[in-house]
Amino acid sequence: MVTSIVHVLGARPNLVKAAPVVAALEDLDQTVLHTGQHYDERMSQIFFDELGLPEPDVNLGVGSGTHAAQTAALMVGLERELVRRTPELVVVYGDVNSTIAAALVAAKLHIPVAHVEAGLRSFDMTMPEEVNRRLTDQLSELCLVTSPEAIGHLAAEGVAVHRAHFVGNPMIDTLLANLGSFDTARVRADHHLPDRYVLATMHRPANVDDPATATALVGHLHGVADLADLVIPVHPRGRANLLAAGLDRHPGVHLLEPLGYIDFIAAVRGAAAVVTDSGGLQEETTILGVPCLTVRPNTERPITITHGTNRLVTFEELVPAARKALEGGTNAGDRKPPLWDGQAGPRIADVILEFLGE
Repeated sequence: MVTSIVHVLGARPNLVKAAPVVAALEDLDQTVLHTGQHYDERMSQIFFDELGLPEPDVNLGVGSGTHAAQTAALMVGLERELVRRTPELVVVYGDVNSTIAAALVAAKLHIPVAHVEAGLRSFDMTMPEEVNRRLTDQLSELCLVTSPEAIGHLAAEGVAVHRAHFVGNPMIDTLLANLGSFDTARVRADHHLPDRYVLATMHRPANVDDPATATALVGHLHGVADLADLVIPVHPRGRANLLAAGLDRHPGVHLLEPLGYIDFIAAVRGAAAVVTDSGGLQEETTILGVPCLTVRPNTERPITITHGTNRLVTFEELVPAARKALEGGTNAGDRKPPLWDGQAGPRIADVILEFLGE
């Protein structure tokens, strides 16, 4: 009997993490199930095309909604597909609603779950992602860990040691595999970017959902734009509030539509600094050696801070921190965090094959 695996993907970062895992398991019967949580072509389809992922076998087309409505719709659709396919393992990625929905459905159907990027913790339960990843780890037979401190977090929560596996970071596999494709000169020309710029991404609910908070954030982003041109691919989440707050009313602010993976990372690579509230971008800038300012009170990726590329900042700290970053670069040198070497996909495949008894 051919071993069957279902990969559940819902958002752009899931696709970046999944690509090397799917490739490393190419000899197995694999189903790629896209939930449609990110449903805009620029937020999803272009990533399949650029990363060489097979076209999804299923697209649930769930779309957006409240956390309850979206998660409920995800669970209904996922249950239907998993009952029909009866896989031997469900692989989930990251910490989005698709991740926890798939873990819940699979656990109740007695299908083992493997969680790629397990053990990350911000210790901030007001973040929906923190709720999702904590619960997913409790439901997972395989907790596939990207950085050493995550092993300790899992142990503190009672996850048995045999379930946790330090495999490295598959998002970095994808970055390193495509390093030759990140043409910053072409991206500058295609999108009319200045020679020197700060790149920003903002989408966290705590930063963009409340109009008053969004207005305060925009004021500080304009302060960064006083120092250097600010390039912002605007995420659909928060777009209305940020524009209503006047984000585009500064001559140094350049708004872009969401970019595909290759163009986006090329733009990051060419930036003098990055301002973000993203999780994955903290990791990508660490490998690229680009100074990163994370506008959050905490991070589930502390290794990026100890590595010397990333710094947590408040709104009030943003402009002086940006000035310092523009003047001084990073302290990272050529060092990489442990096992961020481009081989996480094969290591994950080895763990999965051993678990399945291949």
